[in-house]
Amino acid sequence: MSARKIVLTFPKNKIDKPIVHKLIKDFGLVFNIMKASITPDQEGHMVIELSGENADIEKGIKYLKDEGIKVEPLSKDIRVNWDKCVQCGACVSICPTGALYIKDRKTMEVAFDTEKCIACELCIRPCPPRAIEVHF
Repeated sequence: MSARKIVLTFPKNKIDKPIVHKLIKDFGLVFNIMKASITPDQEGHMVIELSGENADIEKGIKYLKDEGIKVEPLSKDIRVNWDKCVQCGACVSICPTGALYIKDRKTMEVAFDTEKCIACELCIRPCPPRAIEVHF
């Protein structure tokens, strides 16, 4: 069993359809909604973690794309601008999953593990130079 975090973008004509439900019903996948913003008559966004067999995850993603849903890996939407980052570590103390962490205690270098990130956005506010951005 494996897991994959993805960002779904729903066109406004699809937001009232039970598209995500079919991931369970037809593909045997488990999903965890980590963030969602869906408003009638507007584009919708959802961050989910899909769990299941790799082949089933691939089939589920193909189904979503065939339905007109834009599917992207979560890592494309979480960005750390390392040129702006001053390595202060303010983001590290607030990150609930340890996705942002001190890589080397001697240099206090901050690192980012996209696999652990759940896009909670808690790291954005404490970042003095605004080096962390979340785009959905």
